[in-house]
Amino acid sequence: MAHENQVLQSVNLEGETICVDIFRRPDGSYGFDEFRRDPEDGRGWYSIGYYGDQRYPSEDAARAAARQAVAWFADLTA
Repeated sequence: MAHENQVLQSVNLEGETICVDIFRRPDGSYGFDEFRRDPEDGRGWYSIGYYGDQRYPSEDAARAAARQAVAWFADLTA
């Protein structure tokens, strides 16, 4: 995910090593991605879902797509 995207919601799975971000791009489109970080590795968060290039017309549409794609996110945000 490009750094210029604005994260609108970030939800962490218990343990805070996996998260889903819902974001808005500078062009006004929306998206989401699933990320992971390994505390012992200082590189930080990296994509594990590879959903970040998909585009949605609204925040709600991106969130709905994330719920369909990432089961744990659906469970936590139901």
